[in-house]
Amino acid sequence: MPGWMIDNRNTKLASILQEQLQGSPELSLLLKNLSLSGFSALYEQLKSCKSRLLLAIDDQPLSKRLAVAVGEEALQQDLEQKRRARQLLAWLQANASVKGIASGRLPNNLYHFKGTSRQAFVQGSSALTAAGLGLVYSDQLDMNMGSDDLAQAQQMLQWFDQHWQDSSVVNIQNELIEAASFLASDQPAELIYFLVLYRLFQELLTEIDEDAIVKSKTGIKQTQIWSKLYPFQKDGVLGVIDKLERYNGCILADSVGLGKTFEALAVIKYYELRNARVLVLAPKKLRENWTLYTQNDKRNLLSQDRFSYNVLNHTDLTRSNGLSGDINLATVNWGNYDLVVIDESHNFRNASVAGERHTRYSRLMDDIICSGVKTKVLMLSATPVNNRLNDLKNQIAFVTEGDDQALEQHGIADISNTLKQAQTRFNEWLKRTEASRTTEQLLSSLNFGYFKILDLLTIARSRKHIEKYYNLEDMGAFPERLKPVNIKADFDSQGNFPSLREINTTIERMNL
Repeated sequence: MPGWMIDNRNTKLASILQEQLQGSPELSLLLKNLSLSGFSALYEQLKSCKSRLLLAIDDQPLSKRLAVAVGEEALQQDLEQKRRARQLLAWLQANASVKGIASGRLPNNLYHFKGTSRQAFVQGSSALTAAGLGLVYSDQLDMNMGSDDLAQAQQMLQWFDQHWQDSSVVNIQNELIEAASFLASDQPAELIYFLVLYRLFQELLTEIDEDAIVKSKTGIKQTQIWSKLYPFQKDGVLGVIDKLERYNGCILADSVGLGKTFEALAVIKYYELRNARVLVLAPKKLRENWTLYTQNDKRNLLSQDRFSYNVLNHTDLTRSNGLSGDINLATVNWGNYDLVVIDESHNFRNASVAGERHTRYSRLMDDIICSGVKTKVLMLSATPVNNRLNDLKNQIAFVTEGDDQALEQHGIADISNTLKQAQTRFNEWLKRTEASRTTEQLLSSLNFGYFKILDLLTIARSRKHIEKYYNLEDMGAFPERLKPVNIKADFDSQGNFPSLREINTTIERMNL
């Protein structure tokens, strides 16, 4: 064969290398990367080859590079790392010589095969990894050229020999053997236990660092609103700020009476101290709950904090002109808010339908969140879900700007599909007999992705949670809820009026 092209689409590099390694007792490799999965795929052909390996080196530990390369993450689940590492270790100790070269100096990867009467080579973009060999999917555009033309192959070998003898390359035989030995050895159970804990909770490690979350130089801890918060509310504020900074949004779903408004005011003050422009959207009946704290009013307990946020009614989003308080809706710069706080956010559970006029949902999404500056979204609701999980999806869309793949790096490939699966399992749970329709059964049936979304984007605490995890001596116990008393009062105590049943029957007999 005079030459061939390998793109890992029509032709896989793995099959070409396996073919060329047959009858080639000498091998020269110039590799940008080497992984256990890639090496193991060719081990049967490589184990008897006398090999020279010139490997790119950088600041990353060799053991980490060997363990997994880009695209190989799923292969770790087969628990074959130790076996593959032992194969690599045997090859290094018996048949390989290894040198290192600065990664920035390598133009491409090179595989050179030398037999008693023939030579061949492959050079190009693909390293000796599972993705480079075409064994796992990769969206990279691979391009490798090869040939068994003797003259060309000899030129490639001369070029390799020149760099193999270069004084700038270093012997890393022992370092690579140590890395392979570490991966091939049995690890203490304690180390495995701590690694599992780290993998499970690594995202939470920075969350418990208060100084890492709140930039103390803003002065938030010297504000009046901060001094009025209970410990559990301060923790709630820290959690909200952390999620706003990490994911651009948060749903604060603490139970009724736990002070979501004051927690939100502390979050607002934190961002105002960072010169952020804040908009509060509230139901009309709750508007004064928010405007009071922006006014020079004796009833304003937080007057020293000088809040400056804007307040609009939910319904103002459907208006294009007129005044809302002292705000002219015709001239509002909707796209200039850094933070939007939505009180009773469940009122936005229904997304706009194609063909509808501009609704409050579409105005918020299109003109405020998706336009102008990057906008963080804090939603307050004790009941973010009313009848279906689609309610939650439509509120989460404000955080993700409608992108269902926004949480892909956190293990959620598709937000809508994840919530749809959870809804399906919830519906199945509802169909069960009452005896088997337990909370435990529901929790065990729901998909992991649903809980992951809640963990990433929501904070929801109950009174029981506060009583269990916080010292109530400083703030006092919650008042006990009395059982409701049903009072059935008869408005017609003397029996002078016909019954409602009789009235209804009379009306049904009438014809218009």
